[in-house]
Amino acid sequence: MLMADRIKLTVAALILGSGIGGYYYLAARPGSIRAAVMLVCVIAAGLVGLQTGPGRSLWGFAKGSRAELRKVVWPTRKETVQVTLVVIAMVVVTALLLWAVDLGLDVAIKALTGQGSS
Repeated sequence: MLMADRIKLTVAALILGSGIGGYYYLAARPGSIRAAVMLVCVIAAGLVGLQTGPGRSLWGFAKGSRAELRKVVWPTRKETVQVTLVVIAMVVVTALLLWAVDLGLDVAIKALTGQGSS
């Protein structure tokens, strides 16, 4: 990372830290003023951070992610309901199967150990 990028990231961290400090320093003020100070500092720190190499890389990743998200073909309501019902059915079948195996093992262990004959 370049020295200029390190300096910019340090400045961004200082801006963010001053926003957090200002939030607590203004404890006697209304919450809206405190939130506004914090929001301004977060935005300023973000803008400074975006001027660095890693910041530009992060911005490019976000833009690429947004483009990929637009390509997603979302399922219809009918497809979603059908898949949900299949999942619920498989969970019930699996639960019944595991219950039957557990019951069988319980009977077998009791028969082997003689606990079932009282």
